[in-house]
Amino acid sequence: MSGDKNDDIDLIVNHPKKAINKLALPIIISYIFMMLNNIIDGIWVSGLGPNPLAAVGFVTPLFLALVGLANGLGAGANSLISRCIGAERYESAGNSAIHSIMLSIIVTIISTIVLLILLKPLLLIMGAGEVINETLEYGNIVIGGIFSVFLPAMMAAIFRSQGEVKRASYPLMLTAFINMILDPICIYGLGWGVGGAAFATVLAGTLAASPMVYWMFIKKDSFLEINMKEYKTNFKIYKEILVVAIPASLEQFIISFVSILFNYWITIISGTVAVAAYTATWRLVSIGMSPIIGVGIAALTVGGAAYGARNLANLKTALNYGIKLAMISSIIISSFFFIFADPLSFIFSYSADSSVLGPNIVEALRILCFFILLMPFGVISGNIFQSMGKGALSLAITILRSFILEVLFAGLFAFILCFGLVGIYSGLVAGMSTGSIIGYLFINYYLNKHKSYFKII
Repeated sequence: MSGDKNDDIDLIVNHPKKAINKLALPIIISYIFMMLNNIIDGIWVSGLGPNPLAAVGFVTPLFLALVGLANGLGAGANSLISRCIGAERYESAGNSAIHSIMLSIIVTIISTIVLLILLKPLLLIMGAGEVINETLEYGNIVIGGIFSVFLPAMMAAIFRSQGEVKRASYPLMLTAFINMILDPICIYGLGWGVGGAAFATVLAGTLAASPMVYWMFIKKDSFLEINMKEYKTNFKIYKEILVVAIPASLEQFIISFVSILFNYWITIISGTVAVAAYTATWRLVSIGMSPIIGVGIAALTVGGAAYGARNLANLKTALNYGIKLAMISSIIISSFFFIFADPLSFIFSYSADSSVLGPNIVEALRILCFFILLMPFGVISGNIFQSMGKGALSLAITILRSFILEVLFAGLFAFILCFGLVGIYSGLVAGMSTGSIIGYLFINYYLNKHKSYFKII
């Protein structure tokens, strides 16, 4: 393992704005491609009719919970390794990377077994009884192949933590390209239906991870050399990773739980077709979130290095510059979704069987496009807390925003004020916006209160 700083390390430690610019764009592109995986599945599955699309919608919150767990572990690894690099403790950084890989393998095995056992009862509780066969067909394959998400997510986090953003991002883009090819073959060509969409997703993720495995374990030319033979269990390192990873994972679990709740509420109000429309709309909104997520991950890496070096100025730059970049994108994307809601709805309503979804998607998209408008304030504030190893504070922001405010406003608007579906969509927007502003105010209060920790730069 080299102790000499290379250009990537120097950039994330000493040039926060340039580092965010360099890191963010490939991450954004890779996340857009990841979201395109969901869009592609939805487009092809919607051709089978509303029921298969609704089945995918019922599994999606569980799948996203696992993706959140994988990304949470990655956030914990990214934060710890970046802080070690910022403090110039390079041997500790390499050892942390090895422990991160081992932790990812352990969690993958446990979570796969547990969810496969509990899948059917969970889906029935979620209200998938009308489409349980299609839902299980899709869910068993996706959950059984979740290793294709966990290990690439962890390897990507390790690459990002040392500034190697291309190696972290390009394989994720490759996943979408492979999935584009496999989806129509598996769904229609082989006649596997909704199960074919699941198989294509798992196989695409597995194949695309192979370059990461080669770079990390065979070529070994990164700043941090990963040698699993040097692994010796250190529970302190696991604790450091999990201090961020557990709250970060719980954040996604909370978001997924809220999504399950809203699916249930929508089923009560309008039935399966409305769930399918909401699922389709949310796939579009998820693409709109990609720039915010990408900038946030870049800010996490830069913020971790700044916190490790005790540089308050760079940490605040990571926060405020990150929000500025993300806000520009959210304004543009929200406007685009609102203006072009009609043609965008056709993506999921092109067939005779799915044409009924069109008006429902337009209505949902013209409200939910505002969900991402103020999101940068909350998301990037949470990422900066994660970069400092304060995962519990990031979790607190998410609990307030998603579990309390979004549910409170949606329930109030939909059932108390009797706005129905529009009330649920409006409540989501109101909860996200209010919680995000509170999160930004809170992190500024926290940084000002703890100035004494940092060096005077």
